[in-house]
Amino acid sequence: MAAESLRIGLLNETQLKNHRSFSNYYPKTRASANFSSRAFRASQEPIDGNKNKFYKELGLFSLRKRIEDSVLRAETLAPAALELEEAKHINQEEVIRDCDLWDDLSKSNEVLNKLADSAKVVDTLRDLKYKAEEAKLITELAEMDAINYPLFKQAYSASIDVNKFLDEYEMSKLLKEPYDMEGACITLKSRCGDTYSEKWAGQLTQMYMKWAKRQGHAGRIVERSPSNNGGLKSVTIELEFKFAYGYLSGERGIHSMIRSSQNTSTQPEVSFAFVDVIPLFIESSLDLSIDDEDILVSYPSSCEEDLCRTSLAVHIQHIPTGLEVESTGERSCFANKIKALNRLKAKLLIIMRDQGLSSVKSVKKGAKMDPCSQETRKYVFQPSKMVHDLKSGLQLPDVNDVLNGYLDPLIAAHINSRQTSTINLLA
Repeated sequence: MAAESLRIGLLNETQLKNHRSFSNYYPKTRASANFSSRAFRASQEPIDGNKNKFYKELGLFSLRKRIEDSVLRAETLAPAALELEEAKHINQEEVIRDCDLWDDLSKSNEVLNKLADSAKVVDTLRDLKYKAEEAKLITELAEMDAINYPLFKQAYSASIDVNKFLDEYEMSKLLKEPYDMEGACITLKSRCGDTYSEKWAGQLTQMYMKWAKRQGHAGRIVERSPSNNGGLKSVTIELEFKFAYGYLSGERGIHSMIRSSQNTSTQPEVSFAFVDVIPLFIESSLDLSIDDEDILVSYPSSCEEDLCRTSLAVHIQHIPTGLEVESTGERSCFANKIKALNRLKAKLLIIMRDQGLSSVKSVKKGAKMDPCSQETRKYVFQPSKMVHDLKSGLQLPDVNDVLNGYLDPLIAAHINSRQTSTINLLA
């Protein structure tokens, strides 16, 4: 709940610029440049194995330094952030007192939801302050003893929480593009007829599911087309929590698994999986209308054991652009048609945003979000292990960590590179 509260805490950009003390401690460019390293540093808590051995090997000085850095970071950022969030919460309460909530029920719900979200952010920042004080106090108590690893271990755990909260809070400041706050719908497809590609798509599916679990949420597989070898031809995952699209929009593209043979004369084996990510609108409605004459709706047939029958699947093509979507996971054709239409609208909204258009009629013919058009990431397994993110340039040495859902450095690097591109465009 605390992490989710921080994701909701989007500060007004004008407030940040006008608040002198906050801007001194939290310049936007510095946050963009340093966030990736902070996210990596904050996630260094040992996951499995002998934790006592980890803390002893880390060394008392290094452990104390990490705790002090976390406490200093919290003391620098949290007070000003808390002051701004409390002022924002008070303003929202005044708005509610001054308006009649019964005049517009939909607007009333929106105002009340924002007030509740603001209250969660305030509570989380207050809790963050207490956690930093706790870590500082425990460290001072530990120093009274010669070497007290259990106390330092407790303080380090508290500092890990502090860094995690602050990383998520900072990230929420950078996720300001349209639809960043929405959920995410991830579609993965393997290369047709490629056994390794189908198994690779299955591994990537588990990677995203584990990442969602690390965030405190459960991903939901709504559609899957298994292959005969235990892999996946295609799969669709829905993540129904805020900022999921902002986090994962950089995952769109080709994800390749590379296995090089020890025999240098042979070419490396490469398997591909195609990842597409679109926003999943959870609380807000899709404000986009599409003319009926612009779409072609079809109901594909499924053939099993020489018996052909009409399935519940719905396929929709947007004639002006050529965009195609489908839905197969619902229990009726009507529900699948609604979901397919929503996916089509989400794709069109992203294209309109990227092209700076205000009307769907202005979308150019052939404009598509083709996940097959750009390579996003390489996962090298042999002879050396490495993950190379081609969009941000980030390289990580541990493939297994990434496949176990540790995507935070990659996500942070993408958001930072996106922020840098925006600054360069405005310069």
